[in-house]
Amino acid sequence: MQYLLLIYENERRYSQGYDPAEMAEYRAFGKEFGAAIKGGNALQPTGTATTVRVRDGKVLTTDGPFAETKEQLGGFYLVEAADQKAAVAMAAKIPGARAGSIEVRPIMTFTQS
Repeated sequence: MQYLLLIYENERRYSQGYDPAEMAEYRAFGKEFGAAIKGGNALQPTGTATTVRVRDGKVLTTDGPFAETKEQLGGFYLVEAADQKAAVAMAAKIPGARAGSIEVRPIMTFTQS
């Protein structure tokens, strides 16, 4: 089953650049779970985001993320795991879990009728 591991952290942590030791940990995570990782990436800061809504047929855009929070969505991994427990164990090894949080969400699959 596939799971999306959403990495939430305070993006201000990276305002002075990225810690080389932590980046090495992310590379190690990638090596350890390379076979399970189906996709993933880091995201640009929330200031570059645009939120889109359609109301009464009109497209409305707002600069920035949907909600103001202390932690922002900073990246994600799409992984293959045997079950939720295995996905949670994998998420616990993401370096960002120490300063922020990792949301583990099962991917919904649709069947063709």
